[in-house]
Amino acid sequence: MTHMRLFPSDRLPMPALCRAVPMPGARALLAALLLGLLSAGCTTHQPSVPAPQIPAPQIPAAPPAPQPVSSLPGHSADPLDGLRTALAQQCAMPQPPSGWSSLCASLPQAGVTTPEALRAWLGKNFVAQELVDADAPEGLVTGYYEPLLTGSLTRERPDQVPLRGPPPDLLTIDLAEVEPRLKGMRLRGRLVGQRVVPYYSRAEIGNQKVLEQGPVIAWADSAVDAFFLEIQGSGRIRLRDGSVMRIGYADQNGHPYRAIGKTLIDRGALQREEVTAPAIRKWLSENPAAAGDVMRSNPSLVFFRQLPPLANPELGPPGALGVPLTPLRSIAVDRQHIPLGSLVYLQTTHPVTGQPMNRLMVAQDTGGAIRGVKRADVFWGFGAEAGQAAGMMKAPARMWVLQPR
Repeated sequence: MTHMRLFPSDRLPMPALCRAVPMPGARALLAALLLGLLSAGCTTHQPSVPAPQIPAPQIPAAPPAPQPVSSLPGHSADPLDGLRTALAQQCAMPQPPSGWSSLCASLPQAGVTTPEALRAWLGKNFVAQELVDADAPEGLVTGYYEPLLTGSLTRERPDQVPLRGPPPDLLTIDLAEVEPRLKGMRLRGRLVGQRVVPYYSRAEIGNQKVLEQGPVIAWADSAVDAFFLEIQGSGRIRLRDGSVMRIGYADQNGHPYRAIGKTLIDRGALQREEVTAPAIRKWLSENPAAAGDVMRSNPSLVFFRQLPPLANPELGPPGALGVPLTPLRSIAVDRQHIPLGSLVYLQTTHPVTGQPMNRLMVAQDTGGAIRGVKRADVFWGFGAEAGQAAGMMKAPARMWVLQPR
């Protein structure tokens, strides 16, 4: 699963394929052209976004010394509820994350697990290494959740909006096939004759109705709810017969994400300090005539796929690690700095109560706007209460990665 953010301070995900690229007969020539495109940069009618660059090696400052897990601030008060569930999900994978085979074998068994047993297991097997980021020393933690929408499998009225699957003409190019150091990066486009051009933007898809014949998974009753579903990356749709369909992220049109919070700030509709997900949703609901134009200011569009039902409805959708997310124990991270499957300790603030929030998390997801060393997105779970907390969460944080001894 991947998700975006509403806030203007977030960094943009990978840009679209920007320049029309000739399609020669040999696949190797296409790879060479793409590599040249990356190194040269590109320009389109979209706002200028730097082309992805291979980072130069840097010598980091000396990190703090590793410390015992028991010395983490507030760790003794963390009830560790749900932690074993989150760990068991990734231990059940055919190939657990690197280094976890022996850790999974020693994980306290279900049914006899207590917070004390888990705490002892953590202290025996890990040390904590605090993360330091000179570019963002305060860190940033946000939140996401699994929303509930209402809708139908067929269109029932004009104001419903489609939740689309990936269109057949969407071309996705995995850059790791061109350059291994670009692992996890992709460009999207479409073929016009023998050229690869940017895929349609959100406005083009809506205004020109270019995808009317494309696959539609379901029709959402609310355009605002559908937009927020894209932000979260996955959700549930209650259909007319009472059944519930789960859908998740499948792909994206490749255009750079523009936070509509920034659009509202630029238009004077909201002040920067007012921008939260609930405030944005309220403004869109109270200004229906302008809401469509504001949402179209974000050229990025997400395509979905139907997810199979989970045996445990309390768990969330699959994350980037491929396992169901556990509420308040799974987080999204930047996998360039924190390996998926890692244990991460957060010291931050609860978005609703304002009280300290010190919890041990598991890095099981990624997000298009989750970039940086001290950057995390907390999965809050399903429903309105989770949505309120996730939408309000935007706080500095200290972060530690637990490293196996």
